[in-house]
Amino acid sequence: MATFLATFILVGAIVAAMAVGVIVQGKKLKGSCGGIGGQDCECSPLAARACRLRKDAA
Repeated sequence: MATFLATFILVGAIVAAMAVGVIVQGKKLKGSCGGIGGQDCECSPLAARACRLRKDAA
């Protein structure tokens, strides 16, 4: 039980640190590829191709 509690506290501290970092930097959260509604295609060539195909199909 002590291991679980220590792990939970450690993960919580890491998540809190990441949240503080986002707040301090003032950046908006966004996906790693595709953006909102697939507007940005700045990722691997295969993912960019899939993004273009989705845009063409819409």
